[in-house]
Amino acid sequence: MILILFSKPEFEYDIHSLVKAFYADEEIRMFYTCDPSEVQEQNVACTHHEAGPELDGLKKEAQAILSVDYGQKTTLSWNEHTVTCEAPSDRSAHKNHVKQALYELLSKATGRTLPWGTLTGIRPTKIPMKLLEEGHNEEEIRTYMRETYCATPEKIDLSIEIAKRERNLLATIDYDRGYSLYIGIPFCPSTCLYCSFTSYPLKAWRNEVDHYLDALEKEIDFTAEHFANRPLNSIYIGGGTPTTLEPHQLHRLIAKIKQSFDLSHCVEFTVEAGRPDSITFEKLQTLHELGIDRISVNPQTMKQATLDLIGRHHTVEQTIESFHLARKAGIGNINMDLIIGLPSETLDDVRHTMEVVTDLHPDNITVHSLAVKRAARLTIYKDYYKDMEMVNTEEHMDLCESYCRKIGLDPYYLYRQKGMAGNMENVGYASHGKAGVYNILIMEEKQTIIALGAGATTKFVLPEKNPNGTQRIERVENVKDVRNYLDRIDEMIARKANRMRDLGIEM
Repeated sequence: MILILFSKPEFEYDIHSLVKAFYADEEIRMFYTCDPSEVQEQNVACTHHEAGPELDGLKKEAQAILSVDYGQKTTLSWNEHTVTCEAPSDRSAHKNHVKQALYELLSKATGRTLPWGTLTGIRPTKIPMKLLEEGHNEEEIRTYMRETYCATPEKIDLSIEIAKRERNLLATIDYDRGYSLYIGIPFCPSTCLYCSFTSYPLKAWRNEVDHYLDALEKEIDFTAEHFANRPLNSIYIGGGTPTTLEPHQLHRLIAKIKQSFDLSHCVEFTVEAGRPDSITFEKLQTLHELGIDRISVNPQTMKQATLDLIGRHHTVEQTIESFHLARKAGIGNINMDLIIGLPSETLDDVRHTMEVVTDLHPDNITVHSLAVKRAARLTIYKDYYKDMEMVNTEEHMDLCESYCRKIGLDPYYLYRQKGMAGNMENVGYASHGKAGVYNILIMEEKQTIIALGAGATTKFVLPEKNPNGTQRIERVENVKDVRNYLDRIDEMIARKANRMRDLGIEM
């Protein structure tokens, strides 16, 4: 257990995230040592605690104690080591100084560095993107990211390359005025070991699918009416597993979308087919006939023993067959998702997966680092899986990159998540002209995303900035539970309408 003591509320999330990046398997307990009156209730991130037997006991139990004392300068102490940094009035600069000082302490304590340095946020490409937009050249960006965030040259170059590619693609889209549409299908053939998304086994919910489509159609009607004067740039049907729908249900949903919206500005319509055990030639034909130009066929790994372990009820052969069926049906842009860091997989297993996948020549490969969330079975039953290593390193990611580049796929988007194996990242690779537009729009938070379905979160990207200079984004969430969603669909629509009215969004 690691104990963190704050002299006042400041940068708790950032400090916790950086400590967790170095000590992924350790429990972290955080306390304020200041007077409780100094902490605003809505900002409480830690436990108030006065010196006493309980805290004394925790101090004895802790593997390490980090003290963060804020004053004219900020002092950080890690066990017997102490470092002091400036505390400028600019909050962003102060935060960077604190994280640099903490990074120095933790690097010395562990003998390790992190590929992304002090960057703990999920969108590191936002930094070079902003600097490019301000007119900085690549060398200036490299210097800034090295000195400010301690990132490695390889990660800096990757983020700059992706930011440039994203910027070129975004220049072709009227993203300021437009919006994108996400539609969630929460049903799956089964729940994967690592998954924390809202998903429901189709076997138990099959009789409710048409009712779910009824509810979606209500949301579609509302969105089409209230966004009729804005261009719709991209559509993404995700999940769950959208191809758990039968062909006639897929036809019903997509035909409804095409009837309801003006698609003359829509540059991409994606259906995440996903699980090979849900894909049939008839479904693929239906998608192609309806004009769907991009799908995903997601193996995650090409090692059968791992597929069995993580609850993917399909074979390696089914994945390969599904890919060939998609090509036969006329689908011209196919993505394949892979996960690095799955239980007990070695570097040789990853190499085998990359060889099999690249032999198929997909148009996109998305390389995910395993990120285990609290709601995943892999976390809930962690004692059962404790002897299984989940390893991801720069060597793993470099191997994947080299295989992708060999078949002409270049990196085009990148994001990170909490709890990633090896503190790595997710990277999307694509052939020329086949990059996933929706992925860029949602990751760079450049455009409003209207999200429909159970558990879907709408993000309104507003023209004004937050006080700290970041883009103002307001979220509206649908309830996660499918039964609740069906029963409260009118309330979900009213929730969006009321929020739009409050934000002054034209209706």
